[in-house]
Amino acid sequence: MEEKKLEKYDKAYLRIANEWAQLSYCQRRKVGAIIVKDRMIISDGYNGTPSGFDNCCEDEDGLTRWDVLHAEANAILKVARSTQSCENATLYITLSPCKECSKLIHQSGIRRVVYQTAYKDASGIDFLKRAGVEIEHIP
Repeated sequence: MEEKKLEKYDKAYLRIANEWAQLSYCQRRKVGAIIVKDRMIISDGYNGTPSGFDNCCEDEDGLTRWDVLHAEANAILKVARSTQSCENATLYITLSPCKECSKLIHQSGIRRVVYQTAYKDASGIDFLKRAGVEIEHIP
């Protein structure tokens, strides 16, 4: 795909990820993710608690609870429960991935990550670059 057209699609998918982030019940930070393969959205996710649990993401001190799933993990896990595959897909995410999610991204076969805002710890992005995953930052 030509560069100008790719950038246009990248920005559109990031807008969708931003909309998806608004579905999160988390107070501290709402994060959205979209997985796209062959120009089709195959999965989506936002940060929140696992299915069947209450939608409270923070503890009494206002810190994120340990059981909250990150948006990209939710999106990857949705694909795992479907007939789809993340192989050679692109992940669009509003916040760059943490190091734990970066392992999931690489292992799932995602080949490209487009993110909007940089997370305070860049080790997840560094890991993905070392793993050969294409990284694009579109602020």
